[in-house]
Amino acid sequence: MDLDEVADRLYALTPSEFTAARTAEARAAKDAGDARLSREIARLRRPTVSAWAVNRLVREHPGELAELLDVGERLRAAWQEQDADALAELTRRRGEVAAKAGRLARQAGGLSAAAGTEVDQTLDAALVDAGAAAEVRQGRLVKPLRYSGFAPAPVSRAPVSRNKRSEQERAEEEDERARAREEAEARKAREREEAEAAHREWVREVDAARAEHEERAEKVARLEKKLGKARKKLDEARQRLEVTQREERHARQRLER
Repeated sequence: MDLDEVADRLYALTPSEFTAARTAEARAAKDAGDARLSREIARLRRPTVSAWAVNRLVREHPGELAELLDVGERLRAAWQEQDADALAELTRRRGEVAAKAGRLARQAGGLSAAAGTEVDQTLDAALVDAGAAAEVRQGRLVKPLRYSGFAPAPVSRAPVSRNKRSEQERAEEEDERARAREEAEARKAREREEAEAAHREWVREVDAARAEHEERAEKVARLEKKLGKARKKLDEARQRLEVTQREERHARQRLER
């Protein structure tokens, strides 16, 4: 058993099933003598509902996911090559495959409007960003993804003044910094929430382990008490045996005389 094998099993589960299964897997690794693997499993983070929906899409609809990621790869290549015709066609395809994949992911059921929006943002990030595509393909997302950069576009044939371009670049950079700050704050909030949830889980585990220890300690104490009494009776039986054996020898000796 290794971490990849365990992670694949855990991230195929619903978020409500994840925590208990992770605890069981970590305990099994520890019982098997692999403390390092047990710690690594315990650090796996529970997925959000939207991340789980995308993970389910990866496992249950690999063909549709492959189509989505293929369009994304071709779209990024067209951006790189500044191919206006390819961009126009692939942008249309992007909308089609993203909508189809989004519908399939929502079939997981129980998705709120906010979670559905996060699914769309995650799939869109996978379309335009190679790193996000790799994360999605793995099927182990723990949170939704969001692309905050700017997609390249075909070079405009109309002349643009240097001052106007500079102003636009500054505005775009400022917008990107603002989004980066917002995402950093949101990420910190999510990490804090996940850390608090993980701590609460381990507090419950400590309480359960303490209760089990106390129960077993009481049982051992009772058994030790019974063992003490049994040893005392054994000593008494041994003394009686020694006395009876001695008296039997004396009686035999008198008989022989």
